[in-house]
Amino acid sequence: MEVTIRERGRITIPKKVRELLGLEKGDVILLETRGNAIVLKPKRAVSVKQTRGIARHRVVLEEVEEALGHEVC
Repeated sequence: MEVTIRERGRITIPKKVRELLGLEKGDVILLETRGNAIVLKPKRAVSVKQTRGIARHRVVLEEVEEALGHEVC
């Protein structure tokens, strides 16, 4: 998928992608560089209340972070 860099380095994330990822106005996107690639990832904040009941056993935060491949903020 192609996007064009506009004034001040701005790009538009296509509607299909925003809908697929559930992105809305005001959401925060993390930008990383990997070699010659730019990687954009939604930054998701999850409350403790939202996670209630999803794990049937004790969960260690560090194991979750490792599984996700990054630190949870």
